[in-house]
Amino acid sequence: MLSNNNNNNDPEVVVREGSSANSNNNNQQQPAQLSRYESQKRRDWNTFGQYLRNQRPPVALPHCNYTHVLDFMRYLDQFGKTKVHIQGCVFFGQPEPSGPCTCPLRQAWGSLDALVGRLRAAYEENGCAPETNPFANGAIRVYLREVRDLQAKARGIPYKKKKKKRKVVMVNDQGGGSSNNFHNQMESSGI
Repeated sequence: MLSNNNNNNDPEVVVREGSSANSNNNNQQQPAQLSRYESQKRRDWNTFGQYLRNQRPPVALPHCNYTHVLDFMRYLDQFGKTKVHIQGCVFFGQPEPSGPCTCPLRQAWGSLDALVGRLRAAYEENGCAPETNPFANGAIRVYLREVRDLQAKARGIPYKKKKKKRKVVMVNDQGGGSSNNFHNQMESSGI
């Protein structure tokens, strides 16, 4: 039933209780909006799955290992946007080159590191065993470290790991603290 009772003359659908349209709306729930991270993780997982299916012969997920992950990261380099100067380039080691060069574009280390983290989580969320997770393999960490170091040298900017701040604990010796009590108990017991 259509009603034109509103001021802007747009048709409005009126649904009576118990009608089929009303029950369909109650049964269909809108999927929850995914966070940016979850959306990216899903896209990455689908891209990796497509990459495995495009291999000759296609690789099933249970047969995937760290070499497939390494090949996937090397494959992604062709879509990279980070200029990585090669050893013979005049701009090698310069943080801000003064002109263009023919050095290749690569995936940035940080992008690859984040990708591996998302795929590592997605692998286990998709029902695969953590023990067989190819994204958690040590060879992947070694590869990422090599990429990081190579890109840092090429830019002339060393990578510095952020140091964790330690909490400073103040010990109060006045008033017979617990350490004094411990020593007093040890002396009185003859130990």
